[in-house]
Amino acid sequence: MSQHSSFVFSTTALRSLQLDEDMLERHKRQRRVASHQLTGYMLKKEAKSNQLLASGTSTAPEVCQDLVTQNALYTGDLEALRKLFPKGSRANFIIEPRGGDMRWVARGEGLWSLSYEQELTTPLHITAGRGFADCLRLLLQRGADVELAPGRSTALHEACESCQPECIKLLLSHGANANTVSEDGLMPLHVCTIPESLECARQLLQYGAAINGRSVDEEDTPLHVAARNGLPEHTDLYLRYGAAVDRRNDEELTPLNAACAHPQEVHELQRYHRVCQLLLAAGAEVGTLDQDKRTPLHMACKQANADVVDLLLANGACVNDMDYGGEAPMHNILKVVCYKISHQPERVVRSLLNHGSIRVWPGALPMVLKHCCGSPRTMEVLLNAYSRLKVTDAWVEAVPPEVFKEHQDFYESLFSLAQTPRSLQHLARCRIRVYLEGRLLKVVPKLPLPTFIKNYLLLQFRGYVH
Repeated sequence: MSQHSSFVFSTTALRSLQLDEDMLERHKRQRRVASHQLTGYMLKKEAKSNQLLASGTSTAPEVCQDLVTQNALYTGDLEALRKLFPKGSRANFIIEPRGGDMRWVARGEGLWSLSYEQELTTPLHITAGRGFADCLRLLLQRGADVELAPGRSTALHEACESCQPECIKLLLSHGANANTVSEDGLMPLHVCTIPESLECARQLLQYGAAINGRSVDEEDTPLHVAARNGLPEHTDLYLRYGAAVDRRNDEELTPLNAACAHPQEVHELQRYHRVCQLLLAAGAEVGTLDQDKRTPLHMACKQANADVVDLLLANGACVNDMDYGGEAPMHNILKVVCYKISHQPERVVRSLLNHGSIRVWPGALPMVLKHCCGSPRTMEVLLNAYSRLKVTDAWVEAVPPEVFKEHQDFYESLFSLAQTPRSLQHLARCRIRVYLEGRLLKVVPKLPLPTFIKNYLLLQFRGYVH
């Protein structure tokens, strides 16, 4: 080991850099001997019981470092595997691949060394994770242990993470436990986290996976996982299998809270909207609070998902609930406008105001303008909720020159209000909105007025203020 591969914390440590080769070899042998003990206690006990029932022995599997065998497994070479594992042989062993990720490893007092991290695996893990179904079938016929988990999880977990439904079916049909728990505390259903894993989840449920099984640390159910990852097809499947729609995890989040709280890219917004639709249709409580007293509406506003905000409000969400920090949903959307411009945050602000949200204290408007000026539509709809505006030099200074230049028409109309009162048309709008407070969205659509006037009353965007 070279001095360049070590990180030294003391002068004493420098003298121990030349490690004895015998010590390294002993260390390697100890790892091989102890490798079968790297799984969690429950997994090890279960695998041991299965071995006792099947063969009457509790001998731990050996460690294989044969590169020919590893190459055949990693490439899915079925013919080579047939030669390596003829009938009557057993394919039940642990593999310690060479290479891997680099990490700092303690080598003695004050000395750390940059070494390759070895990830123990098995032939079943390799073939199941890569979708080599024929190879997997051969290994299972040769007695490979489906519950062996030297690298923290079973081959079934591996197949679920890699979205290999055919391999999952093979493992389950050969006795794999659909509810086995990894050292990370996850059942196979908990690792079905992308849309492509739908068929995997379906296979698990058909073989008895616990629909309300909880992860060990977070106490998530599969429905929490599906909701958090914006998986509408999984959500629908789990609900049809009887998933508890309002079960809470260790953070007091229901699946609806989890869906609304998770960060969402623009292309994911519709997926999360569909998940929330399914949960609410199944009876999810729209006003559940997490440990910080935040509602799904607080969270949806923070993620600037306008469709979800509209959905929650239409289902009775309270627009002015305060969390532990004293913040309403309006605060949450205004804090993220500058980061979520592509999410159309103006739609969220408009919906909240049309449902009776509290407004920003007028004295704080220059500060809001400073943070939200990159979204003139958001500022337009927000400012149109006031009958009077005291536009001062502080407002002008709050808008950077480059932003003013990009949205010049809007900001010129805004700054001109420093010498001009709001128009009579706008004052009439404000008076009608105050009169219809609490009934705005029920009454306005029914009024015998032209559509453009109805839209004007509901703060439709025009690109300027007057």
